[in-house]
Amino acid sequence: RGGGGPHQLFAILLIIQAGVLVDCFTTPSSLRSNIGTIHGPKTIANTAGLTTSPSHLPSSVHLKQYGRLSKSMMKMTSTPALNNGEIPDSNDNSSSATTTTTTTGKRPSFPVVLWRFTRPHTLIGSALAIPAIHMLAAPTYSEVFTLKTLASIIFASIPALFMNLYITGLNQITDVDIDRINKPDLPIAAGHLSLPTAKAIVIFSGIFSLAMGLSHPFLSTNGLSVALWASFILGTMYSLPPIRFKRFHLLAAFCIIAVRGAVINAGFYAHAQAAAFGGGAGTTVIGCLLSDTRCALSSLFFSVFGFVIALMKDVPDVKGDKESNIKTMPVRYGQHRIFGSVRRLLTVSFLSIGIGFLKGAANAPSQVLTTCRTILGVSSVLAGYSVRKEAVSVDPEDSKQVYKYYMHLWKLFYASYLVLPFAR
Repeated sequence: RGGGGPHQLFAILLIIQAGVLVDCFTTPSSLRSNIGTIHGPKTIANTAGLTTSPSHLPSSVHLKQYGRLSKSMMKMTSTPALNNGEIPDSNDNSSSATTTTTTTGKRPSFPVVLWRFTRPHTLIGSALAIPAIHMLAAPTYSEVFTLKTLASIIFASIPALFMNLYITGLNQITDVDIDRINKPDLPIAAGHLSLPTAKAIVIFSGIFSLAMGLSHPFLSTNGLSVALWASFILGTMYSLPPIRFKRFHLLAAFCIIAVRGAVINAGFYAHAQAAAFGGGAGTTVIGCLLSDTRCALSSLFFSVFGFVIALMKDVPDVKGDKESNIKTMPVRYGQHRIFGSVRRLLTVSFLSIGIGFLKGAANAPSQVLTTCRTILGVSSVLAGYSVRKEAVSVDPEDSKQVYKYYMHLWKLFYASYLVLPFAR
């Protein structure tokens, strides 16, 4: 129950290279050329039982056949090509959104495309983390509900969300070829967002986030600056050549662990202590990690959770990663082995925390602490059970099943932040 303030470390502005601006991928030229060569007008007519000779008039049967063929041809030409002109399986859920919008001749509106470009599941995680960390850092619950705390939360949340967009957007820009195989429904891979537009969004988001983090004389704390700059540097090094840490499984895992664990939790904890709860300008990330048990333990737990998410994310992406020579851990050691290992790691983490807090509830000095620890303990045990139960029916080599399980872990990630304020 110590005080203190957290946050992160890292600074150095990396250059965002503009590169050659590539046009959007909305026109599958390879597919169109294939259709033109294989199915010329005369070939289509002959296939349907019709000839171009005026002496041979089409019967009603011929017309029906031709109608069905025309519809199938229209569907082919409006479906985005993936790799080497292949057509996505119509039963593939990963490409269903793209197929639906293009076959009807409609494109998603720009706000919808932008929302998908943010990778909403990561954006929601960041949006939940900052208020929860403020509540955890508060000396008492009553101090949470003040204008000062609200201002601190809002001022930290806006640049944090833009930084989240910078990191996830940059990853999509540098992974277009991989995403066409693994995630063809992402906006750039699906042809709904051009590379020049995506680059403009990413550059603006990064600059705006860093600038806002430094813009206020009192709310621009050391913790906030460390969180934003560390996220910026590690996110850039993760995706952008020539460094591109994601090529190396240990360095890739380190980036995600650092950002999702120490950077976000310790950084915004330190920011909350300094901006909302009287910690002052001397509150540092290192100081909070070393002197505040709540800060240290929450950072450790979310570092483990970040590691699990980092590895589980790669399990369904083995095909594209192999073709692009990205040596992720599932590529190196196998999908079954990694899936089972990270599932067990997260289960043990939840159960350990749950048992620890339930024991602490029995010895709590007040009824309030007993209630808080009981809520957190029971929630953690249930989460651990859920991690194991949902994994039973998952085939690690089935991308759809693994991705569904991966999103289930994100829901537990959100739930962990919702109960984090009860960690007393």
